[in-house]
Amino acid sequence: MGSSRLSELLLLGQGLDLASERGVSCAGELPEASSPDLVARAVTARAALGSRAMILGHHYQRDEVIQFADITGDSFKLAQAAESNSSAEFIFFCGVHFMAESADILTSADQKVILPDLAAGCSMADMASAKQVDDCWAALEKIGVADRTVPITYMNSSAAIKAFTGKNGGAVCTSSNAARAMKWAFEKGEKILFLPDQHLGRNTAVLNLGLSLEDCVTWNPWKPNGGLSESEILNAKVILWRGHCSVHGRFSVENIEQMRAKVPGVSILVHPECQHEVVSRADVVGSTEMIIKTVENSPVGSKWAIGTELNLVQRLANRFPDRDIHFLDKTVCYCSTMNRIDLPHLVWAMESLVDGRLVNQISVDTETAKFAKVALERMLALP
Repeated sequence: MGSSRLSELLLLGQGLDLASERGVSCAGELPEASSPDLVARAVTARAALGSRAMILGHHYQRDEVIQFADITGDSFKLAQAAESNSSAEFIFFCGVHFMAESADILTSADQKVILPDLAAGCSMADMASAKQVDDCWAALEKIGVADRTVPITYMNSSAAIKAFTGKNGGAVCTSSNAARAMKWAFEKGEKILFLPDQHLGRNTAVLNLGLSLEDCVTWNPWKPNGGLSESEILNAKVILWRGHCSVHGRFSVENIEQMRAKVPGVSILVHPECQHEVVSRADVVGSTEMIIKTVENSPVGSKWAIGTELNLVQRLANRFPDRDIHFLDKTVCYCSTMNRIDLPHLVWAMESLVDGRLVNQISVDTETAKFAKVALERMLALP
């Protein structure tokens, strides 16, 4: 990082209010959240690490973290960045656990992936355990459709689920390339088992692939046979896992109606993890990267109500004050696990490394990594 960039970050940090009541998980080793020299310490630690380290920042991270990111992006872009950078010895992944796992899988054995707070998980990823998915697959085998079914798992899943997908001929997808992944799957089989986000799977199948809602069934892992009859499974083209995003699932048709009444002429822009009823009534639907590009390319004075994580919506509103940008929900809702990555945790992880201590390394076991990498590389190879 150059001296001009370091100076810029110091200026950015002046007056930055980091006071909070967040709990910490490192037994008092973290700097205080309200420490007046926290930004300066981050700058110093980052400079000391130099080219040995790379910091990846997901779009949903808070600004205090994003200002130190070498690369900012959605999970797909950051997965590509992790794979393509073979020179960085240490990769600080400012995101959530499944993203850091993917980075560890895609990087070399000599590279170390660090998650500043190990409690930064994902409720969606936790909705599909390896045991539950194995039981589902066994049921599909018993019915006689497993050999005609291709599993596709969203990036928001554990390494174990990605490994299951790789073992069984499937691929990983993100919201950016879900349609391409599902089209690829239909070229290989007759059915898709889509894990773990039912909404992304349903919206992609209907809006991008031209399937009907009746072509999709939802597998509930807490019910025998997924709560489905054998005929429902046989007739389905897409079997959707009963999972969802706790943030995107909050947006409702009522939110849209209230926003249209409040802001005449507003365009509704939402993420495909939203419920189908919401997506069906939106003006534009797209991945995190597409949401950003849509606002970037919109005319001055355009009005947007955006249904995605609040940190990103606020960042877009600050970046484009000449657009009228609103958060679609009437209540404040950050991704609680993504927001566990804060500047105190990042500073602690960087300073520990400067002092010769590697903390919070994410390491996927060899067998799991082997098959998860197969699924991830199939995704990266999609046209």
